Amino acid sequence: MPYRPPAWAQDLLLALFVTVMQVQGTISRTHDDPVSVLRPLSDLGNLGYGLLITGGAVVVLRRRRPVAVFAVTALTSVTYYALDFPDGPGWLGLFVALYTVTARGDGRRSLFLAAAAITVLAVTWLVAAADIEPPAAIGWVFFRIGASVMSAALGESVRTRKVIAAEAVQRAELAERTREREARARVDEERLRIAREVHDTVAHAIAVINVQAGMTAHVLARGEVSGAAADGSAAGAGGGGVPDGGPPPGRAREALEIIEQTSSRALREMRTILGVLHGAGDGRAPHPGLGEIGELTTAARAAGLDVELAAPSPPPAVPTAVGSAVYRILQESITNVIRHAGPTRVTVAVDYDADAVRIRVTDEGPQEERATGPDPGEPGRGISGMRERCRLLGGDLDARPVGGGFAVTARLPLAPAEAVDA
Repeated sequence: MPYRPPAWAQDLLLALFVTVMQVQGTISRTHDDPVSVLRPLSDLGNLGYGLLITGGAVVVLRRRRPVAVFAVTALTSVTYYALDFPDGPGWLGLFVALYTVTARGDGRRSLFLAAAAITVLAVTWLVAAADIEPPAAIGWVFFRIGASVMSAALGESVRTRKVIAAEAVQRAELAERTREREARARVDEERLRIAREVHDTVAHAIAVINVQAGMTAHVLARGEVSGAAADGSAAGAGGGGVPDGGPPPGRAREALEIIEQTSSRALREMRTILGVLHGAGDGRAPHPGLGEIGELTTAARAAGLDVELAAPSPPPAVPTAVGSAVYRILQESITNVIRHAGPTRVTVAVDYDADAVRIRVTDEGPQEERATGPDPGEPGRGISGMRERCRLLGGDLDARPVGGGFAVTARLPLAPAEAVDA
């Protein structure tokens, strides 16, 4: 990013430039055209020089006191030409002050002030030049009037553009906050819906399982009592025959089958409901995994990135949760590069070993200057979301600036459940 001096240094340099141009330009013009000289600059105790220097040096305060600077430059101009000092570029400080008043003003009042001041200045300049010789020199008076109007118009144009830009930023921030509120409301609504569905599914399944389990226990208890009585009767009768009246063995089997079917159906419904929390759609679509990394990098290249992918093909078999997390981390990392760095070179490396998957996404940073945009290293929802994915699977993630770019490094163990429990 090119060096830009602070505002006070810019104004100091501008004031020095204007002062030198006003004094030296007027001296050069009177030296080259002695006929147009009305009063020497050294007359009245070098008052001409003092007015030119004052009208230029005061520009250094134009940002802090724009109205006061404009008043001083206008007063020095009126005094200078009313005393018949020679014409020259002694109006540079006035034009800068006039531009600053309208550019940093509030619109209506600053324009009214500029218009009133230009009117007074125009009248003063025209009266002072009434008997100017040669008559053709009157053209410089109209030039000063026109340049004053243009300076005020330019300042108002700059102010208007800043106001429009600020309003656009405010509207964008308001729209973003509105979208965030709507998104949170939709998320809360979806969570309530899922909670209700989970409650209904689990409550129904548990109720059925409880009834059938109780029936099974009752049937088995009756069977044990009947069996014991039958054994006693058989012993008393000399071991003859198995008495009738025992519970039908099919009842216990039927209850156990109902329990199995109900629990299986509940598990399927739970997977369908909870699948919404992990991806788009209704939860029945397969989650993206390692097989879709190639499509992800292809889409990134279409977005303007120069992506170099280093990953085995075909990818080895890993747990679904790990493969989905790898895909999402790569997706978010590439998205951050597109958002914060723009078209640049990106290296994506996915390595596998016996117990973990390692990911590294590195970019070279912006290839051209970007006027706005957040710092790529600034912690945000994307990085915290990736770190949370790794933590839930027992892994870890590191994201930090590297050179002129940014690097995201993650490690995901292939046994995430055991890692989390540990």
